[in-house]
Amino acid sequence: ENNIPEETRTMGLLSDPSRRRALSQLITQLNTPLCIMSYIVGLAWFLGLSFQPFTLRTYISENAMGSTMVEEQFIHGDRALSYAREFAGFKKKVGGMPVAWLEKTMRNLGLEVYTQSFTHTLPFPDETTERYMVKGINVYGILRAPRAASTESLVLSVPCSEGDRNNQALGLMLALASYFRGQIYWAKDIIFLVNEYDLIGMEAWLEAYHDVNITGMKSSVMMGRAGAIQAALTLEISSDVITSLDIAVEGLNGQLPNLDMVNLFYAFCQKNGILCTIQGKLQRGDWDSFPAYLHSLETTMLMVLKQGSGRPQGDHGLFLRYHIEAITMRGINSFRQYKYDMSTIGKTLEGMFRKLNNLLERLHQSYFFYLLPSLSRFVSIGMYMPAFGCLVLILILKSLDLWMKLSRSESMEEDGVTDTEQNSKPGILSLVAPILICHATGLSLYYLPVMSQHLATEHFPVSESEAVVLTVIAIYVAGLALPHNTHRVLTGAGTERGWMMLKLISLLYLAVQLGCIALINFSLGFLLAVTMVPVAAVVQPVGPRVLYALLLILVTPATTLFFSIFLYKMLNEYPLGLLECWQLFLQAIAGGMLDHYLYGSIIFPFIAFFVYPCWLQLWNIVFWK
Repeated sequence: ENNIPEETRTMGLLSDPSRRRALSQLITQLNTPLCIMSYIVGLAWFLGLSFQPFTLRTYISENAMGSTMVEEQFIHGDRALSYAREFAGFKKKVGGMPVAWLEKTMRNLGLEVYTQSFTHTLPFPDETTERYMVKGINVYGILRAPRAASTESLVLSVPCSEGDRNNQALGLMLALASYFRGQIYWAKDIIFLVNEYDLIGMEAWLEAYHDVNITGMKSSVMMGRAGAIQAALTLEISSDVITSLDIAVEGLNGQLPNLDMVNLFYAFCQKNGILCTIQGKLQRGDWDSFPAYLHSLETTMLMVLKQGSGRPQGDHGLFLRYHIEAITMRGINSFRQYKYDMSTIGKTLEGMFRKLNNLLERLHQSYFFYLLPSLSRFVSIGMYMPAFGCLVLILILKSLDLWMKLSRSESMEEDGVTDTEQNSKPGILSLVAPILICHATGLSLYYLPVMSQHLATEHFPVSESEAVVLTVIAIYVAGLALPHNTHRVLTGAGTERGWMMLKLISLLYLAVQLGCIALINFSLGFLLAVTMVPVAAVVQPVGPRVLYALLLILVTPATTLFFSIFLYKMLNEYPLGLLECWQLFLQAIAGGMLDHYLYGSIIFPFIAFFVYPCWLQLWNIVFWK
């Protein structure tokens, strides 16, 4: 016996019927306690990530940006305000972006000036911004590097917003362009971009610059280009003085810029004495107190909710798709006593651009996956992924439990074969019908609302946007009433093995979905896991069906979205009533669909094609007969 190889002994554990039976009994008996423990550990792990001893201090990893701070000399804040007032006057005069004035002013500063016109028809009207057929012009000027060929470039962009918003940001950009033009140390081209219609204009410019067409945008040929864009900064300032600078990092589909961009912003804000915030929250000094922990937890949760939405939180969010590291800087003018003028903000931007000018290659040494409880601390992917892994472990344990039970019942049937075995033992084909119906419902949820909007407006007194949103809700709710139990037509009465097989498939399907989306957008995967996983593990067609059905409705993606909006407003100290939250919920549905059609967001198709059909399969299990 001692001569038996170790591999044979290990294989004997699973091949020996008695040992396998003992192992399956152990897994079955301890399954529920292990699942409860995994959920508690996963949730506690995530909540503990905001406690400062469990986080890491931020630091600049890129060697080219880690040298001695440069000495900023920008002092033209008054010129920036003069440009801002002149721009505001011309914008009001022409009723939009003063293209001719911008071209003339940039050309007088010594820049190569180009324009790019674009048109885009939305799939349905956006009632929030009152847009449907969008026609706009982007204006950009290129400052050629005097010390290098035009192989690399940096971007400073300012969105031309409606009303009096962002006038000061554009004035500061022009003042910086005038100042940068007189310096000789630039090794990269600098593009000064003014985009119209915010994200739509930015998407049009980026697609034309990289000669791609992702969203069906129609735009003119790009007449002038600089080098490959290494980094970009978007500036939003709407007042002559500010009390703090806020940074936005969340991009399209939850993508984040390299952490060194955030560290660079924080370093120069610290150097120039500017208060800097993230998610609108200042960092507290008393990290070891409970209020400080709650403050960090609120900041982390706000980032998770924003990232999970998949919506770009600024124009920078569209650069990230092209591997261009970018952030948005917003000037905040609040009731605080200390004010900072345009010269101080200009020095901060000058320092950041001079640091980026030193880059020898794209930013890559720091983290691309992280959470930020504050600007000076971060949580890396290696720290937050175990929390998600504990939640997904529940699905694996429950799947293993079901597989053991199915194997046990199969072995019992083999011991006593009856004439009715073929009738009582469902095949995998009996599950094809309910699975196909669930996914067909998901397909209709994706395609029908936009396709049927004109038909709905002809027969009902609603606008196109309302028709699309109401059709989405109607299909979503109708999925609950569809006859999912078509397997009974094919194979006679439903069996216990049938729902167990369907649940096994659904749990593994959900685990794969959550695992894939968490690699792209951790926050979305975690929000779905923390709500759907425990309910998916417990639902079955025996026991309190009404309770199971109610729990499933409470964790459906639509309900998760509704409560996420409510939580987001609560964390921002803007409590909402149910009616106001419902209005924002309807706007979020329309906004999510428009983000998909306009910018290529994957959140809406991911929910429609995968998460919702998987949820319908679990709904089918509850009402299995």
